[in-house]
Amino acid sequence: METESLLKVEELALKKYKIFKQSQLRYIARAMLASMFIGFGVIVAFKSGNFFYMEQSPLTYPMAAITFGAAIILIAYGGGDLFTGNTFYYTYAALRKKLKWLQVVKLWVLSYIGNILGACAFALLIYLTGLFDDSSVNSFLLNVVEHKMSTSTIELFFRAILCNWLVCLAFFIPMSLQGDGAKMFAMMLFVFCFFISGYEHSIANMCTFAIALVLNHPGTISFGGVVHNLVPVTLGNLVGGVLLMGFMYYFVNKPFLDAENHEKLPKK
Repeated sequence: METESLLKVEELALKKYKIFKQSQLRYIARAMLASMFIGFGVIVAFKSGNFFYMEQSPLTYPMAAITFGAAIILIAYGGGDLFTGNTFYYTYAALRKKLKWLQVVKLWVLSYIGNILGACAFALLIYLTGLFDDSSVNSFLLNVVEHKMSTSTIELFFRAILCNWLVCLAFFIPMSLQGDGAKMFAMMLFVFCFFISGYEHSIANMCTFAIALVLNHPGTISFGGVVHNLVPVTLGNLVGGVLLMGFMYYFVNKPFLDAENHEKLPKK
């Protein structure tokens, strides 16, 4: 059963909350790390995919999706703190009465702010490298960003729900696996699925948008387009993590968790 993994989710949520109580600055710094790690994934994915995009190859998206998996490995093993995963962890901990909902909201807001700051800082570093100045390198990235900024609000919202459902599973399922190799393979497989499916991830998007905005970009890529995308995508990610992961796993496992708690109570 997944109950053992859910206990790990509780422990992880409380560990994150402990860091938050000790130092909000450290908590934000960990969130910045997470979006920077995603930035590394964005760079390698779009640079790999661009070789195939320039040749109009059907392998463009598969190659980008495979290489983007590096981001989740960096977050899982590098200690980053991601808003999208937190929607699941903190919701479940709150339902188990380990955290208060006001604390959960504060943790979400600070991790989101940290993710934004990290995305902006990483975009600045990429700009200073000059690696994406040439149109022969950045055309795939700019094309994808244009499409993301022109997609309808309702489509973005529902794509984001499915995205965070899958991404949270990418962190949750490996908790029950043995060995780092199996865990990393599962994580990369789930991330490949979300990327190739065309779902929308708020933090990956903010990293991609930040990079696109510091490059020489067309007028169709704008700050207004960023807001148009990130508002429904963030809300959709929240629904996916809170309802389809946090509430769902709490609901379907409540009888087993209640039984375990009853067994632990001292007998009279």
